[in-house]
Amino acid sequence: MTTTTEPLAGPQDVAQYQLGETLLVHGEGVRAWDSEGREYLDCVSGTFNLLLGHGHPEVMAAVREQSERLVFASSSFQTGPTNRVMQELAAISPSNLTRVNLRSAGGSTANEGAIKMAQLHTGRRDVIVPFRGHLGQTIAMASLNGTTRMRAPFPHRYPGALHVPGPYCFRCFYRQSPDSCGMLCVERIEDFITYASSGSVACVVIEPISGVGGNIVPPPGYLPELRRFCDEREIVLIFDEIQTGLGRTGRMFAADHFGVQPHMMTLSKGLTGSGLPLAAILTEERMADWDRSLHSFTYGGHTLSAAAAVATLQVVQRPGFLENVRASGGVLLGRLRELQAEHPVLGDVRGVGLMLGVELVEPDGGKAVRRAHDYQRALQDRGVLTRVSEHGAGNAIELRPPLILTPEDAHLIADRFAEALEAVE
Repeated sequence: MTTTTEPLAGPQDVAQYQLGETLLVHGEGVRAWDSEGREYLDCVSGTFNLLLGHGHPEVMAAVREQSERLVFASSSFQTGPTNRVMQELAAISPSNLTRVNLRSAGGSTANEGAIKMAQLHTGRRDVIVPFRGHLGQTIAMASLNGTTRMRAPFPHRYPGALHVPGPYCFRCFYRQSPDSCGMLCVERIEDFITYASSGSVACVVIEPISGVGGNIVPPPGYLPELRRFCDEREIVLIFDEIQTGLGRTGRMFAADHFGVQPHMMTLSKGLTGSGLPLAAILTEERMADWDRSLHSFTYGGHTLSAAAAVATLQVVQRPGFLENVRASGGVLLGRLRELQAEHPVLGDVRGVGLMLGVELVEPDGGKAVRRAHDYQRALQDRGVLTRVSEHGAGNAIELRPPLILTPEDAHLIADRFAEALEAVE
């Protein structure tokens, strides 16, 4: 048998590619094992999608039971699991989001669907996305992503993207500080609309906490101010909660954590708990009146995935579940910040709940991309799986373990992070 490998995109990808040589063969809870029998703490939850860890027993049981009844049904019909998912999501989402579209199988197409809805509702075209924003991997979403690297290889791209500086306080585009900036990263969007857009802006799509872009947490007041800005201009505000949703921040949604109701919200990744594909678009009633055939995919709302989602939603709503996310996240964040005080290479440690990022810097404050890969390798050697931001081109170590992580394992991760720091430095 012959095997093929993908070509490397560039020198920055070498370390990330080498990590991919590890063959994982088993997973259970927050841990995974490779073909050599080595055990790892999975601090990226698969690809940030194993919200309840590997093989959660209740999720797997729900899938097995559903597989014996009905594996798949056309979207022309209703099923018990899909109806239940829509009812549950409408019940727990921000109160203005009353309608659920379950016709996407992944985050990229959910974001595309939300944009379509906004364009149809407003009659406008342009889509505002912050620098470093990551909306997905389809040609349209790659065109809208807030990084050139995702667009450069392709000769054509979807038009209408308007990229603006995001709330990256550690490296503020405007060289301001949060306590005195006057929220320029919202105020100056008006200039971008006036001078760089087509004059026809339909929506703003933003991750409340950036995922791929470096785990950047906005300062207090940013998202409420952005909502005000959009309301005044009748622009639809869409929260991409594909990574932040369903408890990742220690609240059900990042919208709850920041106290802001978006006009629309997209969900995927962790929606099914243990890795099955499903995505949802949550929207206000006023934007739900459209022909369903305009956004519908064969495997959207898949019956087995919906059964997994029902079980997942039951687990995350149990008393104490979100409290554990906040407790375990607090332990890990606190320990990492203690390490930051001892190691100047840790320029910034940021995060909410169990969505954490550690930005590595050079002595002059520059971005330490190679060091990030060195630490990622050192962490894997010590049994901790992580990712480097911006698909390996960034300088932040991403830590997003399953939400079932215990405080004890949070301490263990921090201990191994300290060992990795000592080994590399």
